[in-house]
Amino acid sequence: MNEVQGPTPTGTSRPYRSLREALRAHRIAEENHEFITAITDAVGISSYIDRGRYIEAIRRGPGASLHIGKTYTNGFAEDEIVVVGSAPLRLRASEGRAPYFYVTHPSEFRPIAPVKAKRASTPRAAAAPRVAAAPKPAERDYGVCDVCFMVKTPAGGCGCD
Repeated sequence: MNEVQGPTPTGTSRPYRSLREALRAHRIAEENHEFITAITDAVGISSYIDRGRYIEAIRRGPGASLHIGKTYTNGFAEDEIVVVGSAPLRLRASEGRAPYFYVTHPSEFRPIAPVKAKRASTPRAAAAPRVAAAPKPAERDYGVCDVCFMVKTPAGGCGCD
């Protein structure tokens, strides 16, 4: 290793025995493991070191070390072509490591919410016809008292009696 190894503010600078161990320790999504392995095989990595928020992958040859995070791998040169499968990766300019470029891991491209299956389109049964509500009984008029002008009770009395 050509770099000086020392503790970092958030990491232990602990070397990992393998990429698999490093990915498991950093809880990187399983669907990204194959993709990251293909990248590191294409670039040629000699060792992996814990740096807290990311895994530092030191190259065998010349070039900057890769920073493998949960959603990205950073540290590619602008003119570097990394082929995974049969397609070259689309590199994007890094904001945190100015002259370098990064790739986004495949887990970031999946839909956030699972797509729900459509309901079976069975014909609906006709709703039962509504029964009309029973009509309210008509209010009776018991008259108005000639003295106090209050409505009389069914017995014929009022408050002034």
